[in-house]
Amino acid sequence: MEIQFNFKNFEPSEQLKDYARNRFDKLGKYLKREDNAYLQVNLEVDRFRQIAELIMTADDLHLSAQQESEDMYSTIDQVLDKMEAQLRKLKGKQKDRRKGKLNKPAEPETGSPEPMAAEATEAEPSVVQTDVFEPKPMDVEEAAIQLEKSEYGFLVFFNAENNRVNVVYRRKNGDYGLIDPRM
Repeated sequence: MEIQFNFKNFEPSEQLKDYARNRFDKLGKYLKREDNAYLQVNLEVDRFRQIAELIMTADDLHLSAQQESEDMYSTIDQVLDKMEAQLRKLKGKQKDRRKGKLNKPAEPETGSPEPMAAEATEAEPSVVQTDVFEPKPMDVEEAAIQLEKSEYGFLVFFNAENNRVNVVYRRKNGDYGLIDPRM
């Protein structure tokens, strides 16, 4: 990983440069390809504030972190902690994505036995569960009463009035809606 230092309003000691370089070299372990990574380190002194800013770019990555305190060494440690936290979070997300954890649906809010319950993720959505359900014949009012008694957000039923499968659902304002597909 290539590290470039920029110093503003002060002349750094060799000890500070070595300390910072050794600390920031640790960031390479979070990267897939360390040889393509570039880290820009901006260290600045503004009266009593010691400011450190990191900008990391790699193949598919662009992260930044900034920290300030009264001591440059502690500022370096703190900004390093921030960048490591960002990299750990990103690595955890990538690991979860590879293992398929992001594709599994959470407990559905409606919880009803509906086919094709899938959660939208960054990857292509897929059908993760299929339930077989025989809708009960009833009229719209009876379906609304059944839905009111349940904790689900919708109910699939066979509309006895028009002999079609319909869906009654709970709206955000508390009313009910009806989906009557025509084929």
